[in-house]
Amino acid sequence: MLILFDNNIPRGLARTLNAHTVVEARARGWHLFKNGDLLQAAEDAAFDVMVTSDKSIKYQQNLAGRRIALVVLSQGRWRLVRQRLEAIAAAVDAATPGSYTEVELPID
Repeated sequence: MLILFDNNIPRGLARTLNAHTVVEARARGWHLFKNGDLLQAAEDAAFDVMVTSDKSIKYQQNLAGRRIALVVLSQGRWRLVRQRLEAIAAAVDAATPGSYTEVELPID
C-alpha cells in the first residue's frame, strides 16, 4: 500500500510499516495544505491510506465517497505511538478504500 503520513505523525512509525511505501506530506511539499486539500492531493496521487492524529478530521471533512482510507491516532507523540505499533500496523493492514479507523493510544 502507498501510505501518506500527515505532518503530525512521527517518522519512527514507518519502520513498523516496512511492507508498505510510506511518504511524508512534507516530502511532497504538502505540509502547508489544509486537511481537505491534503486529502484531495493524496487521493489524486493514488495514496491508499493517510495516517494522521487529527481526530477532528471526521467532523471537518466530508469523508463520504472518499477512496483513501484514514487511520487516525489519538496522539502523535512518538513515546506513546511506539507503545501501540502492532495495533497501528494492524489498522493500516486492514484499511480498505474509504475506511476510517481510530487507534487509541495511552494518555500522556
